[in-house]
Amino acid sequence: MERQAGRIILLWGWRRALVAFLAGALAVLAQAPYDFFAVCFVSFPLLVWLLDGATGEASDGFLRRLRPAFAVGWWFGFGYFLAGLWWVGSALLVEADSFAWALPFAVVGIPLALAFFYGFAAVVARLLWSNDIGRIAALAFGFALAEWLRGFLFTGFPWNAVGYAAMPVPLLMQSVSVTGMVGMNALAVFVFALPALLAARQHLRLGAALLVVLVAAHAGFGYIRLAAPEKPAAHSLDVRIVQPAVDLTEKWDASVRDRIFATMMGLSARAPEPGHDRPQLILWPETSVPFLFTERPDALPAIGEMLGDGQMLLAGVVREEGGSAARSRYYNSVVAIDERGEIVDAVDKVHLVPFGEYLPFADLLGRLGLEQLVAGPMTFAAGNERHPIALPGGIRALPFICYEVIFPDLVAVDATTAALIVNVTNDAWFGDTPGPYQHFRQAQIRAVENGVPLLRAANNGISAVVDPHGRIVDALAIDARGAIDVRVPISNQAIVSSSQRRINGMLIMFLLAVAACILNVRQRLRAN
Repeated sequence: MERQAGRIILLWGWRRALVAFLAGALAVLAQAPYDFFAVCFVSFPLLVWLLDGATGEASDGFLRRLRPAFAVGWWFGFGYFLAGLWWVGSALLVEADSFAWALPFAVVGIPLALAFFYGFAAVVARLLWSNDIGRIAALAFGFALAEWLRGFLFTGFPWNAVGYAAMPVPLLMQSVSVTGMVGMNALAVFVFALPALLAARQHLRLGAALLVVLVAAHAGFGYIRLAAPEKPAAHSLDVRIVQPAVDLTEKWDASVRDRIFATMMGLSARAPEPGHDRPQLILWPETSVPFLFTERPDALPAIGEMLGDGQMLLAGVVREEGGSAARSRYYNSVVAIDERGEIVDAVDKVHLVPFGEYLPFADLLGRLGLEQLVAGPMTFAAGNERHPIALPGGIRALPFICYEVIFPDLVAVDATTAALIVNVTNDAWFGDTPGPYQHFRQAQIRAVENGVPLLRAANNGISAVVDPHGRIVDALAIDARGAIDVRVPISNQAIVSSSQRRINGMLIMFLLAVAACILNVRQRLRAN
């Protein structure tokens, strides 16, 4: 092992960049749908050894000495994000005649930009570097800090955060209910990188002990949580989730709108599945209604006739405000419709997708001939606030539209806020690629973090009911058209509040930084 590590440390130029790139790309196999987390015990030790050799000349200035470390982290990140996000380009092929030109910018440009976060992580780690276990703590702190920043800088895009690699199954998901994603990102990198100690053997026993203790605690806590008796459910809700699997080439085609709407109505009105009661709540996906209600005044009365007494429909729609085409504003929304065919509540999407639902710097980019790339025939405005929607039985649900569910701080559901999470999406843009599986996994983790059930409806993708421990109660696969009926027990299984999870995660990150600083200073004192 020492010999192999030495060869990695001494790599230079394009060879070092290539190994970093391949190590990052390999780590993607730990994410959904592959879930082969063992590869990270190879990828992150390789990264440690590459950073061991990423030193500048003593005569260089401060920033120039950090350039080799940044380059290693950047190449690792580029490999990771390129291998993990290539499927984004599928959205541009839905209307290839108009948007295929942007394929290289999406498939390569996004990873190029996101790689800067991991370059930053490597620089932070290198500043606190030492020759022992301290550098493992430094790397974990650097990545945790970079992933935290990735959650909100430049509107935020925390997709495939490294912590998800440590949570492939419900048994290994439960720790996030205490640590939050900040703590999970830090601990995952720390554990994955510990085998790097096999090369120099300094602190090897300590590292082996920490690895065993942390992995055992992670799995053991999950086992205890899943084996514990369930809290009695205060209420239950009979839910039907509809997945229409509408072809996106037809989504906004006026000639087939009636057929799409009839499909939705038919799936919603059919008799309950054997052993199930009539659904109290019917859930439709994001932008599932293929027209504006203002254009089709007959649609709401038809929905009212379809719904029985006490039933409610939550539907993803495009909502229009304004009296004329010139002044209209459009919102990507979830609306609640009662048995009278009346919209009784609505929640607009707050966190929009740049270039997909709106064009940043629209005036400037518009003069350059650029326009939004996907999502629909109009530009959306962001909603001002999110609030729970009251469902039958007085149960409150907090809705999140599409990729809003990947933001842990945004999906913060406390017992006083809501009893369940609703996520509506349209992953048909990405076909049967890793994208929908990754999206679903992140929604699944939100249920575990908050300790409440998740109801998820996708036009195509993965529609499912997930319990408060992340277990899939029932689901529809990609390309399946149909509906599932589920009785959902409503109980809060949260261990700590969202604010306490945030504090716990930051504390873990801080302790790693302190340990790295102490060992770094000790090494400097010995050298002097």
